Amino acid sequence: MKIGILVTGHVPDSMLERNGEYDVQFQRLLSGNDYDFATWYVVDGDLPKSTLDADGWLITGSKHGAYEDFPWIPKLEKFIRDIQKSGRPLVGICFGHQIIAKALGGTVEKSDKGWGVGRQIYKAGDSEFSANAWHQDQVVELPEGAKVLAGNEFCEYAALSYGDKIFTLQPHPEFTVEFLTGLIEERGPGVVPDALLDYARANKDSNVATKTMVDMITDTFAKATEI
Repeated sequence: MKIGILVTGHVPDSMLERNGEYDVQFQRLLSGNDYDFATWYVVDGDLPKSTLDADGWLITGSKHGAYEDFPWIPKLEKFIRDIQKSGRPLVGICFGHQIIAKALGGTVEKSDKGWGVGRQIYKAGDSEFSANAWHQDQVVELPEGAKVLAGNEFCEYAALSYGDKIFTLQPHPEFTVEFLTGLIEERGPGVVPDALLDYARANKDSNVATKTMVDMITDTFAKATEI
């Protein structure tokens, strides 16, 4: 199965050699599932010619906002709607979660709740799972047809689905402890409040439910066989 990764941001230069770009991080996360991968750097204006160029699609995180005025954003939104029409599975993480909601009619804003960084606990029905977050933007108004799968007091719409072939997640299953540490120490100071960075720093080695999130992603990609 071929997974097309749509990269919507770049890893900071100081963290690139140790961690790789976002597509590399997702390839590591999803290794062992017999996937082939292809990458398009949408953030640099590189968009696939067709939704048929991959069996399933994944949109990465980004430092950019889904509401910002970049020429590649409306093009990506149209491609998202084309993927939905094609019936191919689609996964969005962080910015991907937000831009899919926006493309399908929802609203994304810089939250007045501020930043969510580090380990968060999300309620998912009668259960819960932990994951690392790094965001200030949030989906604040759902598109028609969106189903809420998980959330918490800070981020009500943390995991969404649209039918059974689109799954989106606000936190980051691909974040390793090393990558999160880099964000805390190199990107956070002067941007994220010190108290939140201290919290993230103190909890960076805590367990997160990576397998649970990977299972959500691979279950979505498994729907490719139903096209």
